[in-house]
Amino acid sequence: MSLGHTVGLLTHPDREWEAIRNHSESTSMLYVGHVLLLALIPAAAGFYGTTQVGWQIGDGQIIRLTESSALQLSVLFYAAMLAGIYILGRFIDFFAATYEVKDDKPRGVILAAYTATPIFLMGVIAVYPNIWVNMMAGLVAVAYSVYLLYEGLPILMKIPAERGFMFASSVLTVGLVMFVSLLAISVVIWSMGVGPVYVS
Repeated sequence: MSLGHTVGLLTHPDREWEAIRNHSESTSMLYVGHVLLLALIPAAAGFYGTTQVGWQIGDGQIIRLTESSALQLSVLFYAAMLAGIYILGRFIDFFAATYEVKDDKPRGVILAAYTATPIFLMGVIAVYPNIWVNMMAGLVAVAYSVYLLYEGLPILMKIPAERGFMFASSVLTVGLVMFVSLLAISVVIWSMGVGPVYVS
């Protein structure tokens, strides 16, 4: 049922957030039916794009990664997405009391997972690793995810729109901090020798 919400979030998000709220779903079922599958899209697309297509800087030669290096990076990226959804979801649950959410059922991971849906789907563009194409597609996906966050949080948490706006802004801030932290962790991991290896 989780993947059934995907089209609805893209076509009629208000009604779909209501349906998600009314559909009782555990975190494990959400991961099995939605997150594990959709997070594979950018990871697999990135693997294919960096090993089979490659990218070019200016008029230089086409650059590709070795399959073992790309696989290693794709697995790390996939794991980071899975962990990131869960951690952000736990932050949302932690903030819920601050914004006077009366519902006892934790819904943070649900909100984080479905909000990230456009980013997962747009990840397919990584099969063509052109920096400008990927950047524009990424901006569109992030913009729609932010829209889903602001639109869906008040519905899912059953709080007034103005309080939902403040709550969503806090969630967005945490998400940005997590993204910067991920970049810093990536630099550390690369310095330990787990960086990209290029085809010579």
